[in-house]
Amino acid sequence: MIDKSKREGLSIDTKVVRGYDGVDPLTGAVSTPIYQTSTFQNTGINSGIKYSYSRCNNPTRDQLGNLIAMLENGVAGFPFTSGLAAVLACFSMLKSGDHVVLSNDIYGGTYRQIAEFFIKYGVKHTFVPIDDNDAVEAAMLPETKMIFAETPTNPMMTVADISKLSEIAKAHKALLVIDNTFLSPYFQRPIELGADIVVHSGTKFLAGHHDTICGFVVVNSSDLEEHFEYITKTQGAALSPMDSWLVTRGIKTLALRMERHQENALKCADFLKNHPKVDKVFYVGLPEHKSYEVSKKQASGFGGMISFTLKSNKNVNEVLTSGKIIMFAESLGGVNSLITYPLTQTHWSIPEEIRNEIGLTDTLLRFSVGIENCEDIIRDLDNMLSFA
Repeated sequence: MIDKSKREGLSIDTKVVRGYDGVDPLTGAVSTPIYQTSTFQNTGINSGIKYSYSRCNNPTRDQLGNLIAMLENGVAGFPFTSGLAAVLACFSMLKSGDHVVLSNDIYGGTYRQIAEFFIKYGVKHTFVPIDDNDAVEAAMLPETKMIFAETPTNPMMTVADISKLSEIAKAHKALLVIDNTFLSPYFQRPIELGADIVVHSGTKFLAGHHDTICGFVVVNSSDLEEHFEYITKTQGAALSPMDSWLVTRGIKTLALRMERHQENALKCADFLKNHPKVDKVFYVGLPEHKSYEVSKKQASGFGGMISFTLKSNKNVNEVLTSGKIIMFAESLGGVNSLITYPLTQTHWSIPEEIRNEIGLTDTLLRFSVGIENCEDIIRDLDNMLSFA
């Protein structure tokens, strides 16, 4: 459990730079040292030492876990080897006969875990439009133990009302898990809105530099903290010391990067919605987005993720591959602008009927707006769209 008084009264801009302890408690090092060791010397039988084996605890990873918990205003944070490892740790709370309600617009890897893996062990699920509170309520069963929601969703940028979902979850004695990857704790803190657990693909905006893969779980209670401590030791997917240091260093510029991502994304969204080759633009920062007011209520910003559809898929490959700045690549949230084709990359495992239902078509592109000069980005976009 973290000591919340350590950074009480400080803005998040300062917290990301200072980190949890500010300096290494052992040496006073300003940069968190990389404790690149698998094991630690014991002082005796049952000595009660905190560090014995790095799969269980490591000082570098602990600093990162405490930092993400502080940023999300949670009780404890757990760094994992990937975002999917963090999601797996959450679903591992479910047992045979349990039921989970999820966004129908959800990342393909998360879909595979619940619909193809956990279903084999008797865990039931229902996919719903996560911005439809009546649909969520209607899907709740006596055996429902969890609501799992991305917000904004990947890739359709659907926004869930976190406070409303929390009310529904609590009424049914279920846990609310929110995937906060797209906005990061800089713009949105779901625990403050009633979520029990927050997950991240830390690979994305938190790490921010396309140089490491990681995931996070942040919890709001000591009981959940005990569960994820056990999961960390048992599933063996704790983040390595080196990767923990890389993510800690990346977070130091989170405030600066998120502001620039958003500044560029707003300009790119305005450009795209007026482009003759573009049909629809999905960006939560546009006033015409159906959940614009919900976004303003629960988040302090709109982030750097845009999806848009072309009017034709005739030359979609040429559009994707013709960028000089914008790279056709998987992932998102780093300093470089990336464009992705969800149909064949991130969401290929989603059944066609669900893809059609949410609008994930062969003309949909997902655009992670980087921090480059925005005029350069828009000029590159314009050139790419000339092939459409």
